[in-house]
Amino acid sequence: MDDRSDDHDIEVEGGGGLHAYDRKISGILDDGSVGFQQPLLARNRKNTTSQMAIVGANTCPIESLDYEIFENDLFKQDWRSRRKIEILQYTILKWALAFLIGLATGLVGFLNNLAVENIAGFKLLLTGNLMLKEKYFQAFFAFAGCNLILATAAASLCAFIAPAAAGSGIPEVKAYLNGIDAYSILAPSTLFVKIFGSIFGVAAGFVVGKEGPMVHTGACIANLLGQGGSKRYRLTWKWLRFFKNDRDRRDLITCGAAAGVAAAFRAPVGGVLFALEEAASWWRSALLWRTFFTTAVVAVVLRTLIELCRSGKCGLFGKGGLIMFDVNSGPVLYSTPDLLAVVFLGVVGGVLGSLYNYLVDKVLRTYALINERGPGFKVMLVMAVSILSSCCAFGLPWISQCTPCPIGSEGKCPSVGRSGIYKSFQCPPNHYNDLSSLLLNTNDDAIRSLFTSRSENEFQISTLAIFFVFVYCLGIITYGIAIPSGLFIPVILAGASYGRLVGRLLGPVSQLDVGLFSLLGAASFLGGTMRMTVSLCVILLELTNNLLMLPLVMLVLLISKTVADCFNKGVYDQIVTMKGLPYMEDHAEPYMRNLVAKDVVAGPLLSFSRVEKVGVIWQALKMTSHNGFPVIDEPPFTQASELCGLALRSHLLVLLQGKRFSKQKTTFGSQILRSCKARDFAKAGLGKGLKIEDLVLSDEEMEMYVDLHPITNTSPYTVLETLSLAKAAILFRQLGLRHLCVVPKTPGRPPIVGILTRHDFMPEHVLGLYPHIDPLK
Repeated sequence: MDDRSDDHDIEVEGGGGLHAYDRKISGILDDGSVGFQQPLLARNRKNTTSQMAIVGANTCPIESLDYEIFENDLFKQDWRSRRKIEILQYTILKWALAFLIGLATGLVGFLNNLAVENIAGFKLLLTGNLMLKEKYFQAFFAFAGCNLILATAAASLCAFIAPAAAGSGIPEVKAYLNGIDAYSILAPSTLFVKIFGSIFGVAAGFVVGKEGPMVHTGACIANLLGQGGSKRYRLTWKWLRFFKNDRDRRDLITCGAAAGVAAAFRAPVGGVLFALEEAASWWRSALLWRTFFTTAVVAVVLRTLIELCRSGKCGLFGKGGLIMFDVNSGPVLYSTPDLLAVVFLGVVGGVLGSLYNYLVDKVLRTYALINERGPGFKVMLVMAVSILSSCCAFGLPWISQCTPCPIGSEGKCPSVGRSGIYKSFQCPPNHYNDLSSLLLNTNDDAIRSLFTSRSENEFQISTLAIFFVFVYCLGIITYGIAIPSGLFIPVILAGASYGRLVGRLLGPVSQLDVGLFSLLGAASFLGGTMRMTVSLCVILLELTNNLLMLPLVMLVLLISKTVADCFNKGVYDQIVTMKGLPYMEDHAEPYMRNLVAKDVVAGPLLSFSRVEKVGVIWQALKMTSHNGFPVIDEPPFTQASELCGLALRSHLLVLLQGKRFSKQKTTFGSQILRSCKARDFAKAGLGKGLKIEDLVLSDEEMEMYVDLHPITNTSPYTVLETLSLAKAAILFRQLGLRHLCVVPKTPGRPPIVGILTRHDFMPEHVLGLYPHIDPLK
């Protein structure tokens, strides 16, 4: 693995520099080889951050994505030559891909839920049957053994095949949509492990959910379709290869992320709002329509497949997360004491949610020290957490008292020989163990039990308190091990049990029933941990199918988010920071107002002439990792040196591979335009781009010249060197740039001072250059 930091790779994308124009690459060394006139030893600033994956702390090179439209001569010629039928075909394919993403994500979501319900149902039925025969030790070993096998399978997939599949995946998708191309986060292997690892992990009884991984799964599906499949796995579809640029893929992956939420919660509108509020960094009305269409397709697919299962042909498939958690408790009436209770829920939920984020951060940093030792340690950590979870889930119900079955529940209580809500455990006939009903059940059924309003006394106060502590603590311990794991379900479980507990305590003075308190508690915890408001509100309302609760849910979300923001950031933002992903916020830091653009550009600056020697370009590409190079027009082609534009590394490699050279130092861009097509320079799939090692050039070709103008972006975004760094950061973020050229303010100087890249705006870089600056001022 490359030992360079990821943000250093981002820094060298631009090759930015300060007053380093005289370090331009040119000339021939004394031994006749092509090289640099000056070594790259001058003020070379590096960022010290790295992509420390939570599961395995290996550093990986990270590049930014080219969301900006690269307007070179080839691009302009391609758009001028496109016919109306081709533009129509392009538009139709956009909608067709949106349909395919919704169809595939809905199908995967259904099969995921089907597999979890059947695997977990078999395990729980086996345990329950042994308990009925009073074979308690055999029941425990069967329960813990099944969990251990499933957990080991999930951990092995993550540790040995796709480490990037561990965790929820939402922080990685959020970073990608911000312009960060982290290693393997959307690879086909990651998609495979995400699907099956999530099934095994959730079925293994961990306090994790499949909702977060479904967002990552939807994004992976969108990426796979957008790049036309995968050559590596021989899954290629030529008719889908029409989106060979980061801008179109970004839109598709946004649709995929929204489809993942819609498939996990069957909340199509909530999926769109989640993509808008939490995932996407750039949004426009055309993308809104396509995203909404994608989630609508997901909803139709799920509804159709669920109807097929109502006949009982889906095995032990129960009413999992794809079915609404019905909280229909009649009219929602509330008074002033009820509003005070809701405010209390929001305040406490915000405090506990921020504490949850703080503890998750500490646990993840501890796990990183273990996971970096290798895949074997990752698997052993998962096995240890699995054994702990099994012991708690099977052992805690022994301290709970048996409760008589509710009146009118004959035939349903206790659940014998089938999946159900009321678990007998060690209780006599017509009794059930309420704590076992929560612990020895699927997460979806546990949430449904907590949200229900069937009986106020269905769960004892002590049971709710024990279950809350169990879920709260074990959810923190579980997140970060080497399995695909989501945070939505653990947070909803903890919040629902806390809310129902408060509802029981405030029952004598409140008109709200305990099921509604449970929902409001879940909302307060979600707001306190994830800091989302609009999308969470809609998702919860779509889950519960009760619009009458809208004002109360809005109130509790606003309060919990406001309180939690006083302590720390949202959990996904924390994880993005922890992984070292150079995320660009939508605001500038206060200290950036005290700096200007030229204060942070790094050197030395590497630039090319419009007509450059092949050997000079080859040597520059070989000796550096820069991904963007300024192109300078010089005499005799112009009267004075001026900035021609910016050339990308990937385009230079394609141009050199095509060997369109000339023996004379003259412009011949028109010949290149006639012999090249824009699609030749389209971005390849994951890891399939050209590398400098792929080029084979003879000594004679090294001495020839190439005209860079056809591949040069002649209209790059430029700013004056005196522009404040805060304003430059906002411009960089809002336009979705990869390179921002810094030009001199005064005449008579070289035409470019340096290039700002994502690295140059990172706090680690800026505060490292100027440690005397107060970060808060």
